[in-house]
Amino acid sequence: MSSTPEPGAQLDAASPLPPDIDAADEPAKVPLAIEDWATVVIMALLACITFANVLVRYFTDSSFAWTEEFSVFLMILLAMVAGSAAVARDRNIRIEYFSEAGSMARRRRLAQFGAAMVAILFFLIAGLSIRVVWDDYRFEETSPGIGVPQWWYSIWLPIVSTAIGLRAVGLFIRRGRKAADEESA
Repeated sequence: MSSTPEPGAQLDAASPLPPDIDAADEPAKVPLAIEDWATVVIMALLACITFANVLVRYFTDSSFAWTEEFSVFLMILLAMVAGSAAVARDRNIRIEYFSEAGSMARRRRLAQFGAAMVAILFFLIAGLSIRVVWDDYRFEETSPGIGVPQWWYSIWLPIVSTAIGLRAVGLFIRRGRKAADEESA
């Protein structure tokens, strides 16, 4: 027996989602499955790396030197990908006292304002982190653990920050369309 409600069914008081939040993802031009599958792949890599390191430590009393450095990189990448999924699904952190109070028009304006601020922040992070990547490449920085070029790790910050910014722009547009659709109805 499944505890998941049927599509379109009203959620009861024991449900983890408030009744005004849809359980299904909003349609987006870029599929949200990208972040979902990236999360699955990153988690699988983390599990395999950690399991291999545990086996090696157990049988040889030493460990793979690269596992800690690569695991930290994967965890940071996982947090960024999850942030992109949270922005795309409008599940980012907010103070509900302000965001859920007032008229629907006010709530939509606040949602759009929040999406705009997230977009600005992450586009700024992307722009500034390009300089970090360039410096890592230009000065031939290497990672402290295994000595690979540091830009192999730092290149992902502007890429994923840009993705988060674009997801925030998409959320801003969807909230604007939703408001326009409700006004015309």
